[in-house]
Amino acid sequence: MSGIVSGKLAFVTGAASGIGRATCQVLAREGATVIGGDKNKKGIQQTIDEVSKLFRNNHSSVEISVNESKSVQNALQQIIQQYKQPPSIVVNCAGITRDNFLLKLSESDFDEVIDVNLKGTFLVIQTFAKALVENGINSGSFINMASIIGKIGNMGQTNYAASKAGVELLTKSAAKEFGKFGIRCNSILPGFIRTPMTETIPDKVKIKLLSTIPLNRYGQPEGLNK
Repeated sequence: MSGIVSGKLAFVTGAASGIGRATCQVLAREGATVIGGDKNKKGIQQTIDEVSKLFRNNHSSVEISVNESKSVQNALQQIIQQYKQPPSIVVNCAGITRDNFLLKLSESDFDEVIDVNLKGTFLVIQTFAKALVENGINSGSFINMASIIGKIGNMGQTNYAASKAGVELLTKSAAKEFGKFGIRCNSILPGFIRTPMTETIPDKVKIKLLSTIPLNRYGQPEGLNK
């Protein structure tokens, strides 16, 4: 433990499993008070219970649907009510896939992925950054999970690729706007990480992805956060 974020308040979306859960564990290990956010109430409570056993602090969870403005605002208000301040660290890990080949992809599956992955990231950034600025907190860090798929594309994932490319450029644009407030915005572009979300990818697509990885193995959520 380096204590690099000791005393900081951190909010992590998509915290019920996968990268979000691992992020909560790392932030807590490094001294932050962690709030896990997810629409899966049981899953986020499990994450916070595990984190609290390992790293005692005033950790908590909040239910949130990142693609719904009212839900995001309610989550922020719950956090401020409990901690008397907005979090200065926000990690956007919430995301979904609805994979299919372009010629078979439904409009609803395209919309849903863009809605959660891109719009959801936008709503969380906008809502929580506004709270930092309005409270005169001149430091903050937003970390957004994009994806290497948003750079190189992938068969059967046109909607996901588009959403994650959007997240990367949303992050860069937000960084240019927020610099004057002392707020940093960065994105991470993971490769193939084994999570409940990626387990839904067809085996033939997984095999093709594996062939492009020099280490010939998939990543784990814990390794990403090291």
